[in-house]
Amino acid sequence: MRPVRKAIFPVGGLGTRFLPATKAMPKEMLPVVDKPLIQYAVEEARAAGIEQFIFVTGRGKSAIEDHFDHSSELQATLLDRGKADLWESVRSITLEAGQVAYTRQPEPLGLGHAVWCARSLIGDEPFAVLLADDLILAERPCLKQMIDAHAEVGGSMLAVMDVPKEHTSRYGIVASPKLGGQIVEVSGLVEKPKTEEAPSTLAVIGRYILDPGVFDHLGAQQRGAGNEIQLTDAMAKLIGQSPFHGLRFEGERFDCGDKVGFIEANLAFALKRADLGPAVREILGKYTAG
Repeated sequence: MRPVRKAIFPVGGLGTRFLPATKAMPKEMLPVVDKPLIQYAVEEARAAGIEQFIFVTGRGKSAIEDHFDHSSELQATLLDRGKADLWESVRSITLEAGQVAYTRQPEPLGLGHAVWCARSLIGDEPFAVLLADDLILAERPCLKQMIDAHAEVGGSMLAVMDVPKEHTSRYGIVASPKLGGQIVEVSGLVEKPKTEEAPSTLAVIGRYILDPGVFDHLGAQQRGAGNEIQLTDAMAKLIGQSPFHGLRFEGERFDCGDKVGFIEANLAFALKRADLGPAVREILGKYTAG
């Protein structure tokens, strides 16, 4: 079984739900406490053993490239001022030469199209996809949990979580002959079904390990929900061709593509920090008292 060495980060979206903040700044650069969303995703991938980082970008996304590049002037200034801790935090962001690649998605035609744009950089090996909008707070990184499970079962794997039935129309939903347990066999996938038509309440979130055969199906460029090329539709066609599972990961997921979810993520991550938690609790008490 081939190891998962490469990860795709689709970052070409317009971020319209956060306008006007995202008019000139990529939504993936919105900070949760003091790190941009995309940095959390890259750090998760690094901790899972990913060696190649592939960003599928669009217009106005150069700030992402700059963020992961060397900044000699900034680092020199921090060292000159004796701010070694900040120097290390900036230095550790850098992706080394040969580790990172950027490719453009010329039109916003959906997640499936974004993944397909990276096909030539993946080749014929299994790969991961991470959506920065889905921020996961976990003791063991979500993608690491998935890679460990994938080493046992192979094929393709999705991160999944149980959602209220009335929310199934917001997600890709898993069908399975047996929905219990941490690792779930996937027998079908439906993108954003009507509540009454959802095959379960087990939802797919933005972490995937995929067999490269998915590119054959994405290459058909078939439109699905929202008139976009849906990754879920292509993944559904892999079912039966090779093993396909969902993993109920351990951790809490925050939907940072939603304003309320983004605010909640900032609070949750700040409260976890020893340097910020006490002050944030005091502030929350101030605004929630009475």
